[in-house]
Amino acid sequence: MSGVVRFGVSADERLLDRFDELIAEKGYVNRSEAVRDLMRASLVEEQWMSGEGEAVGTVTLVYDHHASDLAERLTTQQHTHHHEIVSTLHVHLDHDHCLEVLVLRGAPPAIGRIASELIGTKGVKHGKFVATTTGQDLV
Repeated sequence: MSGVVRFGVSADERLLDRFDELIAEKGYVNRSEAVRDLMRASLVEEQWMSGEGEAVGTVTLVYDHHASDLAERLTTQQHTHHHEIVSTLHVHLDHDHCLEVLVLRGAPPAIGRIASELIGTKGVKHGKFVATTTGQDLV
């Protein structure tokens, strides 16, 4: 276990009990891994807030493909940002509805704007952007 540092944390007993319940529900085997994930999440959030470095994210869109030229407009937006959009997945949910998942990579401000443009496209019923990291700076 070279490089591993042990440290103690003081917490209110009720807070710790609630945390233990939460990590058990999420399937963590111990508090250490849960705390490490919280630390990583904070570092990823800080990277996004700073706007520096390279980041990745996914955009999930649900839309009615019968909506007036919506699929064409989404495709045009994707071609406009072909450097940042590295992959797409298109799923036919039913006769009317499609789901698209796009993977974006680039500077946080740029891919955040692209995600907002896609989600805000008229006719998109629901959209969600999940920002994450390339993992290069995380342990």
